[in-house]
Amino acid sequence: MLAKSFQIAIDGPVAAGKGIVSRLVAKELGFLYVDTGAMYRVAALLALRNQIPLDDEAKIAQLVSEAKLKMRDPIDKEKDGRLVTMIVDGEDVSWAIRTEEVSRAVSVVATLPKVRQVLVKKQQEIAKGQNVVMEGRDITYRVLPQADLKIYLTANEIVRAKRRHFQLLVKGETVEFQQVYEDLLKRDQRDKTRKTDPLKIVPDAWVIDTSDLSIEQVVDLIVAKVKMMTAK
Repeated sequence: MLAKSFQIAIDGPVAAGKGIVSRLVAKELGFLYVDTGAMYRVAALLALRNQIPLDDEAKIAQLVSEAKLKMRDPIDKEKDGRLVTMIVDGEDVSWAIRTEEVSRAVSVVATLPKVRQVLVKKQQEIAKGQNVVMEGRDITYRVLPQADLKIYLTANEIVRAKRRHFQLLVKGETVEFQQVYEDLLKRDQRDKTRKTDPLKIVPDAWVIDTSDLSIEQVVDLIVAKVKMMTAK
C-alpha cells in the first residue's frame, strides 16, 4: 500500500495508445483508470442526440452538468473489447461514443470552455484521494497539475492513423484509410491550436514515442518507473 495517493497523468494525441496503455498500467498497479476522452465523447453524443449545434456552448455544458456519468471497468458481458464502460443516465454508451460521427464532433465540443470547465471538475472529483491513471489531452497541466508522474504518449501520424483505421474496421465500420488519416491530422491541428487547454507537452513530462514499441513494452516501462518512484 502507498502511504498517500499516487496520480499518473497521461496526455497525447489521438491513437497514440493512451487508452490501452493506461488501462493496463492501472490494472497492473491496482489503480483506478479514468478515460477523460470518453467523458468529452459523452458531451458530443449528447449534443448530437439532442440536435444541439456543436458550438452552442451553454446548452451542451448544461446537458453535461445534468447528466449522471458513471465510469467503471468492464464486467461480464461488457468484456467485448472496450477499455472502459461508460454509463450515462443508466444507459451503456461505451460503443455509441466511439463512432466516427462522435469522433468528428468531439474535436469541436472539446474546445468549448464551459464544457471543459464542467468536465474538469468532474474529473478532479473522481481522482481526489485515489491512486489513478488518468489520460486525456490536458491532464498533466489542467486536471492533475500536481500528478506524481506526468507522461506524454505519442507516435507518428501514419502509425496512429493505421491504429485508428484498424479499430474502426474491427468495429464493423466501413471507412477508407485516407479519410481516417485526414481526420486524424485535422483532429491534431484542432487539439494543438484550440484556445482553451490545447494539447501540449509540459516541461516535466516523460515523453514516450510508441511508434516502434509494443503495448507491453510501454506498459512495462511505466510500471517499472512507478515502482521505482514508490520504493523510495
